[in-house]
Amino acid sequence: MNMKRQIMSGLMMAVLLGGVQAQSLTDLQKDNLTPGDVLTYGMGYNNQRYSPLKQINTGNAAKLSPTWAYSLNNPQGQESQPIVHDGVMYITTHNTTVALNPLTGKQIWKQEIELPQDVFKMACCGILNRGAAIFDGKLYRSTLDAHVIALDLKTGKQLWKSKAADYLDGQAMTSAPLIANGVVLTGIAGGEYGTRGFIDAWDPATGKKLWRFFTTAAPGEKGGETWPGDTHLKGGAPTWLTGAYDPELDLVYWGTGNGGPWNPNARLGDNLYINTVLAIRPKTGELVWHYQFSPNDPYDYDATEVGMLVDMKIGGKDRKVLTQANRNGFFYVLDRATGELLAANPYVKVNWAERIDLKTGRPVLSETDKKARAGEDVEIFPSVLGGKNWTPMSWNPATGLAYANTLNISWPYQLAKPEYKKGEWYLGVNFRGVNMPKDQPHGFLSAIDPMTGKSKWQMAWPGQPSMAGTLSTAGNLVFTGAATGEFMAVDARNGKKLWEFQTGSGIIGLPVTWEHKGKQYVSVVSGAGGVWALLGDERMAQTPAGGSLWTFSLN
Repeated sequence: MNMKRQIMSGLMMAVLLGGVQAQSLTDLQKDNLTPGDVLTYGMGYNNQRYSPLKQINTGNAAKLSPTWAYSLNNPQGQESQPIVHDGVMYITTHNTTVALNPLTGKQIWKQEIELPQDVFKMACCGILNRGAAIFDGKLYRSTLDAHVIALDLKTGKQLWKSKAADYLDGQAMTSAPLIANGVVLTGIAGGEYGTRGFIDAWDPATGKKLWRFFTTAAPGEKGGETWPGDTHLKGGAPTWLTGAYDPELDLVYWGTGNGGPWNPNARLGDNLYINTVLAIRPKTGELVWHYQFSPNDPYDYDATEVGMLVDMKIGGKDRKVLTQANRNGFFYVLDRATGELLAANPYVKVNWAERIDLKTGRPVLSETDKKARAGEDVEIFPSVLGGKNWTPMSWNPATGLAYANTLNISWPYQLAKPEYKKGEWYLGVNFRGVNMPKDQPHGFLSAIDPMTGKSKWQMAWPGQPSMAGTLSTAGNLVFTGAATGEFMAVDARNGKKLWEFQTGSGIIGLPVTWEHKGKQYVSVVSGAGGVWALLGDERMAQTPAGGSLWTFSLN
């Protein structure tokens, strides 16, 4: 079948399933309330990754079985989240964008991306892509060579392509764009390469750049005094994950990453806005408020995974908050209108700080941290991978708990002289990987109380920890995956594993759930890789590479 006939056949299937229609801003705002679609990264602007669907529940999850599987024909790590709209599922890899029939897995169209070969030497932490955004009949995605492209939803034809940065400088794009108030927002990776982070806004119709917010403050700007000399120009603060959006407040929340280099003595000061959540007006790029989690961070404690927007009672009052399980080991609760710190408690072992001062919002540094900054060789908890790595957590409003794959790993830390070379890592530390505690699990699926940081229950991961995202449902289920390939459903109330299925490769992606004609489905990508693979864990050799997309339902 030639390409034209294949596209036409696929479109007929889409029409039978619901028809390809334009997506309005109202559709995107209601994504978390429309379980037949998955229109946004995070299954809603609030990033809660929660579904009200409950056909699949604790009573019948054991009867789940695969409905179909689609080969992504890609051996790299797969971290993408499917988008489902009007009878079509969209999925991305680092070099393809694919439209599928979500009931059968049959391909409707596939669009290849041509990338320069030397780009693969530059990508920091895996050759991958994390997903797409849709709006007004177009699909938007980013590319490893730092471009943003728009494709026609019906055909996959490229409509525009815009350059955000020069990949030869070490900057790349891996995250899904965010559509907020009619603007396409994107971030940038490359914090290990002596780059300067930013957030871009694009016109969705033309690809014209509307504004850019640099995430390291320059002299003369607010926060510029927190960088000595011109260190902000190589100061990092990458923005490599997708933000969240509150349409009522018209605020986008975007997280930033580590400072550059990792050696903090090369950039003495708080270094705004590294390791920070930024609250920004999407139309203008105006910064309304910010909160910095780890000032002058030495440990690569990225805050790029911005967290979830949750409405909850605190002290008997209804509060609109942002919750984040920060890589620095503390679980934060912030008022999302003002940035006021409401709670900050450790959810994993922490030894770089004694606590977070609720009055100042700043960490109270430990003696271990002081030794590290003085150049001594010390063991730091949590490790460079954080208390939780990049993969998002999920929320269940019935239990009031956040479900996250957490890590129990430290790392040996010692400063070194930083040397900047274009296109090479700019660290300034003696990087020796991570330490795995003996006779202890290296990671857990944790059910965390956001106000205390304490886990109601934990399910230990044998061997390798999980780097997968989680999905919560009204069926009292948590879906997630293992580094060894098992996709599973867990009881949200007690952590009991109810079902699992071997997908053939490690899971580091983001599960979603959706329904069609009253039947619930769960979809997830499988494909080992990502940051864990870079550490050279010999156990990874036991898990085959190979990308695939799976969909499950009840018999």
